[in-house]
Amino acid sequence: MNIGQAATASGVSAKMIRHYESIGLLEAPLRGDNGYRVYSPDDLKRLVFIRHARDVGFALAQIKSLLELWRDRGRASADVKRIAVDQIAALKTRKREIETMIAGLEELTFACHGDAQAACPILDGLAGQAKAD
Repeated sequence: MNIGQAATASGVSAKMIRHYESIGLLEAPLRGDNGYRVYSPDDLKRLVFIRHARDVGFALAQIKSLLELWRDRGRASADVKRIAVDQIAALKTRKREIETMIAGLEELTFACHGDAQAACPILDGLAGQAKAD
C-alpha cells in the first residue's frame, strides 16, 4: 500500500509516518518502480502499535523501547509492565498538574466580573499582581 493508504488504514497521518521513519520508529519502506513508498502489512501493524502507544501518552523514546520489546519474543513481561506502570505514574502527575492549573484559572475567572470595566483580575493574576476585589 502507498503512504496515503497506510495513513488511512493506521490512523497515522502521512506526515507523521514520514517523521516516524526519519527518527527510526518505522523502518524505511521499500520503494516501488515509481519511487513511491510501499508499506507492508507488518509496517501497518507497527504504525497501529505506534498510534495506540501515542493515544495513551507514551513518549517517542518509550515507544521505541516498547517496539523493541514487542519484537523480542524472549522478553520478560515485567519489562513491559515497568514501562506501563511508570507511564501511569507520569500521567497521574500530569493530571494533578492540570487540575492545579484549572483551579488557578477558575479562581482568576471567578474574580473577573466579565463586564465593560477595564479592570481584569485574570490579566492582573497572570501578571503576578494581586487580584482586585
